[in-house]
Amino acid sequence: MKKKLLNILKATLFFGLGASILYLIFRSQNEAYLEQCSVDGVPLEDCSLLDKLITDFTSANFFWLFMVLIAYTISNISRTARWQMLLRPLGLNIKPLNGFFTIMLGYFANLGFPRIGEFVRAGTLARYEKAEFEKVMGTVVVDRVIDVFSLLIAILLAFLFSFNELSAFLDSMPLSFSGTKILGILVVFGLTGFFSLFYFIKKFPENFMVKKILSFLEGVKSIRNIDRPFWFLFHSVLIWVMYFVMIWVGLYAFGPTAHLGATAGLLLFVVGSLGIVIPTPGGMGTYHALVGACLTFVFGLTSADSFSFANIIFFTIQIGANVLFGALALIVLPLINNRGK
Repeated sequence: MKKKLLNILKATLFFGLGASILYLIFRSQNEAYLEQCSVDGVPLEDCSLLDKLITDFTSANFFWLFMVLIAYTISNISRTARWQMLLRPLGLNIKPLNGFFTIMLGYFANLGFPRIGEFVRAGTLARYEKAEFEKVMGTVVVDRVIDVFSLLIAILLAFLFSFNELSAFLDSMPLSFSGTKILGILVVFGLTGFFSLFYFIKKFPENFMVKKILSFLEGVKSIRNIDRPFWFLFHSVLIWVMYFVMIWVGLYAFGPTAHLGATAGLLLFVVGSLGIVIPTPGGMGTYHALVGACLTFVFGLTSADSFSFANIIFFTIQIGANVLFGALALIVLPLINNRGK
């Protein structure tokens, strides 16, 4: 009971954080919108940012939003195929639908409690495929580590193709910390943790927790034994290309962004990815803040239009797709795994 209450409190905290950030952004955007209405001579009773957001979403080009969802689906089919390759060296030939829908369930869980989705994904697959949780979790960690490297490559590409725009965006951010110092602190803590763990494993090889850790590491090491490296690389690239395509084609769904093109899509994709990494439900608030700032300070959109675009993409992917597929996973997974029982 205490554990359940603690989880509810944690979920409420993270959701509250995301909602608070979103509210503060909305309030600042609303003030700017009211000021612009005053300059344009629009009566205040006819000036509602909320009405604008609803109108912008309902008047968006739904063909392009459908293309966003197609790219989203392709990326996750590819992620499923890559995960199957990581699991196969552990003797796990999972059902493709189990892989796909447990990934979807993980995204769904992240909307309530950031980062818990990885545990939900591994635990659900382990339960339905009768596998050891620690080994499956190890492959999920590998999957996410590859994503971190993929994001770093995307950032590098953004620097190569949009150096001036990315520099302008970074200059617009109120950064008051040293990235070098933070990196140094993380390196020190990381090395300390690594050597402490190594000592503990060597000192207590029969310890219950050590056995769990070794089982987990077996899942991590599965990447060394993948049977088709080319296809593993292909899916790793395709996942992130589709992420980029989701933002690129999404630009065409909204009038004020339809002219921006692929280079702007790459920059917004990188900025938006960083917003989602920050632990709020699905990037709520942080995604809006970073994408909105990029569109306003780099591409010259009004703050209201920037906020509208961020909302259109956020609700299409994070709320629409993740909730739809997550709810579907809750129905489909028991059906396909209890068949014949």
